[in-house]
Amino acid sequence: MSLHCARRALLSALVLAAATPRPAGAQSIAGGRPIRIIVPFGAGGAVDIVARIVARELSAQLNQSVVVENRTGAGGNIAMEYVARAQPDGTTLLMASPSVVANPFLYASLSYDPATQLAPVGLVGEVPSVLLATPGFEVSDARAFVAAARARPGHFTFGSGGAGTTEHLAAEMLKARAGLDITHVPYRGGAPAMTDLQAGRISVMFSNLSGALPLLQAGQLKALGIADRRRSPALREVPTFAEQGIADFNVTVWWGLMGPNGMPAEVVSRLNAALQAALASAEMRAALDRLAAQSLGGTAEDFAAHLARERTAWGAVIRAAGITVE
Repeated sequence: MSLHCARRALLSALVLAAATPRPAGAQSIAGGRPIRIIVPFGAGGAVDIVARIVARELSAQLNQSVVVENRTGAGGNIAMEYVARAQPDGTTLLMASPSVVANPFLYASLSYDPATQLAPVGLVGEVPSVLLATPGFEVSDARAFVAAARARPGHFTFGSGGAGTTEHLAAEMLKARAGLDITHVPYRGGAPAMTDLQAGRISVMFSNLSGALPLLQAGQLKALGIADRRRSPALREVPTFAEQGIADFNVTVWWGLMGPNGMPAEVVSRLNAALQAALASAEMRAALDRLAAQSLGGTAEDFAAHLARERTAWGAVIRAAGITVE
């Protein structure tokens, strides 16, 4: 099964799972005008899948149209700048992910500032990153991989969907935490990187568990470790990095709703309340389960604190590794 086919199958299943209409809950936004959730990446990926499920659930809660619009390019900057400059009335939202905190450190100059021009609404969920290798790879867990990489500096390679992607940054964090010398092989997207990983052209690769799970279940890849504080219910047999002696190594791909700074407090509150109700629905819980993801939720202030922690962590990794994207 290819990564593209796996994502298409997952998207179809999730959309069908959310197809049952429910009565409205929270008060509508901006007089009931349509709300757009802007997705910085293409259709079929995890960010897009989550956005479409959230849109369906928010529409039911607010009793108004909520649609998804993909605005791709420039590592997510096109979409993020578009939302940052939108009218702050709650009708233009961003499905944010780690790029919203990483990009200011990756790009020499941005025409917008996500830290001051985008406002948090609420967290949706997160999925852990997982270190992958082929079934025939010489080691079977992260502890053994670290030992092998330390014994042979420069011997192993890791792939990613490009410089500055979560796959790249996760590996750079592992290099820093474990003191490894492994070589980055960037690709134009995660799918070709995964293809070369399956073919054995690169040694290992990080991926979010949502995208990797179909390939793991099919026996086409194996997981060396989970980069989270706890094991994943979807891969209970795979230990965390902490369990394998690599402390303070937690890399999750998270999703949250943001909007233009300046949205009235009552609009943010209504949007957040609708999001919490959506996350509590059986359909949303089932959708996140299918993504091997965990629901997060919380207040806008909780999301702001999360963003601050992420900026600190990824800023340190990016600066130390000297990563730039132009």
